[in-house]
Amino acid sequence: MTSSVSWGLLLLAGLCLLVPSCLAEDSQEDTAQETSQHDQDHPTCLKVAPNLAEFAFSLYRQLAHQSNTTNIFFSPVSIATAFAMVSLGTKADTHTQILEGLNFNLTETPEAEIHEGFQELLRTLNQPNNQLQLTTGNGLFISAGLKLVEKFLEDVKKLYHSEAFSTNFKDTEEAKKQINDYVERGTQGKIVDLVKELDKDTAFALVNYIFFKGKWEKPFNAEHTTEEDFHVDEATTVKVPMMQRLGMFNVHHCEKLSSWVLMMDYVGNATAIFFLPDEGKLQHLEDKLTKEVVAKFLENRETRSANLRFPKLSISGTYDLKTVLSKLGITKIFSKGADLSGVTEESPLMLSKAVHKAVLTIDEKGTEAAGTTFLEAIPMSIPPEVTFNRAFFFMIYEQITKTPLFMGKVVNPTQK
Repeated sequence: MTSSVSWGLLLLAGLCLLVPSCLAEDSQEDTAQETSQHDQDHPTCLKVAPNLAEFAFSLYRQLAHQSNTTNIFFSPVSIATAFAMVSLGTKADTHTQILEGLNFNLTETPEAEIHEGFQELLRTLNQPNNQLQLTTGNGLFISAGLKLVEKFLEDVKKLYHSEAFSTNFKDTEEAKKQINDYVERGTQGKIVDLVKELDKDTAFALVNYIFFKGKWEKPFNAEHTTEEDFHVDEATTVKVPMMQRLGMFNVHHCEKLSSWVLMMDYVGNATAIFFLPDEGKLQHLEDKLTKEVVAKFLENRETRSANLRFPKLSISGTYDLKTVLSKLGITKIFSKGADLSGVTEESPLMLSKAVHKAVLTIDEKGTEAAGTTFLEAIPMSIPPEVTFNRAFFFMIYEQITKTPLFMGKVVNPTQK
């Protein structure tokens, strides 16, 4: 038996670019009918959504434990997709740990149903939509001399829509360029040079990306953006460009969470939900927030007038998933005891590297917003001031699949 070969798994969540534009004209009734129809047509897809939401919160809490002074931003659906895909080539404890670490109960959910759920999820997310740009991609970069198990190749192509590329990992510079070019194209140039180091003994690498570009249904006017203070902590204040709009919002104060809850829709099928905790209540919010609580907010909306102030920002998150996922019980795949014999029977493999990067930009304008005007009627009562000028938590949901695309926390909008 040959010596153990290291295997790099590179996970990428691409740019999340939030660009406001003019108000969508689609009726809510049409959207409700489409969603209802989808629920009937795609039950498998919806079965994995609660597991993805639970996984998202588990992963968030691990990242929050690591540091409470840094921004957090990641794509749970990207990470889960990559590891679910790679589980197709694992066996024994390695296999069980991955699926259970992704919050699937294998005694309740047949494994075939899990992969069918991801297949349907990816198909739905990648459907062309002229209102919302949302694409995901999976790439397998395989050493030219490595023979993979045919069933593994067939399954990742069929279930996860993955592309396969022959790669010469002995030429590390050329291999890095091949992978980085794939990522750069998939994220439309927003993430470059993801892979900075690559071991020449790498057998193959897996790359997953997700690219999202959404336009606010109710945009901000760039002329109203002014520089204001953002309170990082009691001793630190930074200046940020603060967007402002007086209008009708899905916003209310939740006593249970001690937080303002704001939902803003994109043109298309996505919603951002933001939680602004009261002074000193960030930890309380993080402890109390669950997928069930979020689901209730998304279902029961309250529209009211408000004077909203929200920071323009651009943040990113880069994570070593070996460290984070080991806290969720996914350890075997990163060890010499890993069983990846479903990938190749030629030599033993282990997962040497798992990198995840996500980028977020929130803006009030874009090329499509030029020259547009948005007007709405406001009640005469005095509206509350809701100012996101301190740490806040947020999630971005795809409405049809009920999937958490992104999750994060903004502690310092100026921190890249």
